[in-house]
Amino acid sequence: MFTGIVEELGEVVAVENLGDSSRFRLRGPVVTEDAKHGDSIAVNGVCLTVVDTADGEFTADVMAETLNRSSLGALAAGSRVNLERPMALGGRLGGHLVQGHVDGTGTIVERIPGEHWEIVKVALPAPLSRYVVEKGSITVDGVSLTVVDAGDDYFTISLIPTTLDLTTLGIKKAGDPVNLEVDVLAKYVERLLGRGSADLQDLEEIKEMER
Repeated sequence: MFTGIVEELGEVVAVENLGDSSRFRLRGPVVTEDAKHGDSIAVNGVCLTVVDTADGEFTADVMAETLNRSSLGALAAGSRVNLERPMALGGRLGGHLVQGHVDGTGTIVERIPGEHWEIVKVALPAPLSRYVVEKGSITVDGVSLTVVDAGDDYFTISLIPTTLDLTTLGIKKAGDPVNLEVDVLAKYVERLLGRGSADLQDLEEIKEMER
């Protein structure tokens, strides 16, 4: 579990194509200082398992499912990435609950600079729009952000100088893809409400049979 508070702006050192998967080697001295084999590190919001670490770098295997559902497949040596270690129990929850399970990819449509911040408009897949609400939380490339405006096929976010300076969102441009993870609580609520309606229908059918 993550919080969406990026710890480090890392870099892809190498990408090895293995056919139906890829092996990434990434540089991140901060996130690897206590990392070991089997630990998790979020890369642009995607939870990856550490294979090994050495000299401030770590390797991770990325399966076809992850490459198909995220923008990691577009990364190459030299690409900058947002890195975050899992949250520690008992620590502060600075952002919101983030699983590192990407729901889909969006595309940056427009950047509108302000005096001290920047508004970014992001297009998102229609099936995800129902989980995005004004003032709600969303994770963009692993960064926990508050939604400013929510439309049927887009949302906007406001980026403060710290986010612009310390994450890849400061260098992304219009047309670039971004990984999106919606609030998991919204998905659970939808599922439970749907199941509740089905349960009521089943109960009515049972009562009808008993008459």
